[in-house]
Amino acid sequence: MTSINSELIIDPKIFRENISLLKNKLNNSSKFMAVIKSDAYGHHLEHIVKDIEDLSDGFGVVRIDEALKIRELSNKKILLMQGVYSKEDLDISIKNKFDLVVHNLDQFQILKEGNHYEGLWLKLNTGMNRLGFGIDEFLKIYEEYLYDKNFTLMSHLASSNDTSNPSNENQFKIFEDISSRLHNSIERSIANTGCIMNYPNKTYDWARCGIGIYGGYIGNHDLKTAMTLRSPIVNIRNINKGDKVGYDGRAVAKKDMTIASVYLGYADGLPVNIKDGTSVMINNEIASVFGKVSMDLTTIDISNIEKCSVGDWCEFFSPELPITNIASSNDLISYYLMTSVKSRVKKVYKTLD
Repeated sequence: MTSINSELIIDPKIFRENISLLKNKLNNSSKFMAVIKSDAYGHHLEHIVKDIEDLSDGFGVVRIDEALKIRELSNKKILLMQGVYSKEDLDISIKNKFDLVVHNLDQFQILKEGNHYEGLWLKLNTGMNRLGFGIDEFLKIYEEYLYDKNFTLMSHLASSNDTSNPSNENQFKIFEDISSRLHNSIERSIANTGCIMNYPNKTYDWARCGIGIYGGYIGNHDLKTAMTLRSPIVNIRNINKGDKVGYDGRAVAKKDMTIASVYLGYADGLPVNIKDGTSVMINNEIASVFGKVSMDLTTIDISNIEKCSVGDWCEFFSPELPITNIASSNDLISYYLMTSVKSRVKKVYKTLD
């Protein structure tokens, strides 16, 4: 007898479809960097490098160990998006020809002491106030050390998903003003997925795209969710009006109901605070969470599904049930859901035909 298990199914065809859609929105001169940090947002880094390398001009990661894994598979540009924090990591980066983000004076000092000025991406703080040089700080470095060097000027948009937010235009204005003061050989990069979708004329020389590749961008359903999180039903129970379901009796039946227990809980990466009414899919029909998520089980209201049996799959997100649905209805973000799936969930990575 085969053991039952929850599954995370990853479809690389969808990565490719999403990338093609995103690239069609770029300026003709813009290059496409696939951001595959955090194990490709939980989608398995080594597999995705092989399956999208021909569509990407480079790869972006944060951790140097991931950059090294990519270098074993690809000769394309690899950007360490937080740069390096030690001479040892600088030496590794030089040896493996990594591009480096530089976002503060401490990092620049490491590079200066190593006399390393190739493949640098200078990060400008244009309003996110997280990482990046202040304007005066950057211009001083430029005038003293970079006035004759080739590099990429970059920044990061804080609210690119929201076109009504004035911070976007403010950030673009600062970015363009500073870049206009620099020599003509620099490249520019500020675009993320939201910028590609909402401000395609601002993709400049490099677009750095992450969440859109995986189909987790809110507001565009042409970008499909590339992973399916599913688990089998292990029990079905009829309950009466007034019965309570799950820990703390949070869910109270307002009528006679049929409840399925699904073999997935917070120990598998499903957030414990998923709300009652959150949509799931069983046999291509919509059902809903009913009761508090426990460590190993989630209870589902299947009263409106005519044909449903123990062993049927319950999908929490999939290409047909976007991950943005469960994220937005539970005050979560798709990034969190993608990267939270635990190791005891069986990973199934489909192959390209």
